[in-house]
Amino acid sequence: MPFYHKLGKFPQKRHTQFRQPDGSLYKEELFSTIGFDGHLTNAYHINSPAKIEDIDTKVYEFSIKEWKEASLRPYHFKTKEMKPESDVVFGRKPIMYNSDVVMSVCRPSKQMEHFYRNALCDEVIFVHEGEGMLESNLGILPFTKGDYIVIPRNITYKLIHKTDARYLIFESFGAIKPPRRYRNEFGQLLEHSPYCERDIKVPQELKIVDEKGDFVINIRKGNKMVSVHYDFHPLDIVGYDGYYFPWIFNIEDFMPITGKIHQPPYVHETFEGPGFVICSFCPRLLDYHPLAIPVPYNHSNIDCDEMLYYVDGNFSSRKGVEYASISLHPGGIPHGPHPGTVDAALGKKETLETAVMMDTFKPLNLTNFAKDFNDAKYYLSWKEKDPSELINEGQ
Repeated sequence: MPFYHKLGKFPQKRHTQFRQPDGSLYKEELFSTIGFDGHLTNAYHINSPAKIEDIDTKVYEFSIKEWKEASLRPYHFKTKEMKPESDVVFGRKPIMYNSDVVMSVCRPSKQMEHFYRNALCDEVIFVHEGEGMLESNLGILPFTKGDYIVIPRNITYKLIHKTDARYLIFESFGAIKPPRRYRNEFGQLLEHSPYCERDIKVPQELKIVDEKGDFVINIRKGNKMVSVHYDFHPLDIVGYDGYYFPWIFNIEDFMPITGKIHQPPYVHETFEGPGFVICSFCPRLLDYHPLAIPVPYNHSNIDCDEMLYYVDGNFSSRKGVEYASISLHPGGIPHGPHPGTVDAALGKKETLETAVMMDTFKPLNLTNFAKDFNDAKYYLSWKEKDPSELINEGQ
């Protein structure tokens, strides 16, 4: 995050003696990005974070299998009825990906057994259903429905859900940040930004566990993961300060930007990563020009593929989509409002829809998991025939 945060106890000066009650030194760890030129956090451990007891010889591979038969066309994936499976790490089902980002859905059936560290990707976990607690080495954060949980790479964490949960997960091969145009040269969110620092939840408490035993952290780098054993609990940091830590922003705190005529999707931008953006469509007042058409126009997004995840409400420009639906409109084929939706929207003053959008600047590949959820007739749903009939034919 582009602001300073401190938690727990630490010495007045970096890289100076900081002693535990028994007289031994706390072990300092620097989290640094872009070498030493990016965001930094200095943390202080009870134990040495470099002290490894063992590493399992078994390597777990996360294989993403491309749906090779997928052709260029609009897609609709119905994930509402996906069955709960495994935990938040092993239960992820990648739906689409490119060299910048992987997008997955997840309905965990059990809690995480071990702590997890993604050593290559920043993660954004959107909580569609459920509530619980993020336990990380840099603090704990309660989460609830509508939260975007932002976990920078290399942070050790466990996601504990208190209720049944449904997640939409983005894994970025670069840093996830608030959009640059929302920030001044110092990183502060500006007056025109649709959210500000007051909306961002940061850790307010460290869970400090000074305990010996056999503790495992599953560490993933790329498509491979190893289980690393330590003889101390992973949550042994007593304090830190810096700009690198997990944080949460709730979609309901996004303040939509509206206009006299229909505004382009980038006014809904919430986060950016290298090669993609994430946007939040929230309940809002509609366009107020007396002749306004308050639904999106037909659009050829020449340089982008566009994914939309339907969270709640009635999406005014679409028919046939449902709770937890995912649409993909790839560059090369125009997309637009379904037949009848334009006339139905004329004169409306507000929309109650909620959705998460991702635009990528490189083409997205689909996975075999996407094939399992595919609504095969969606690409025909712009015919004048009632789209619901076409969608029923494709089930």
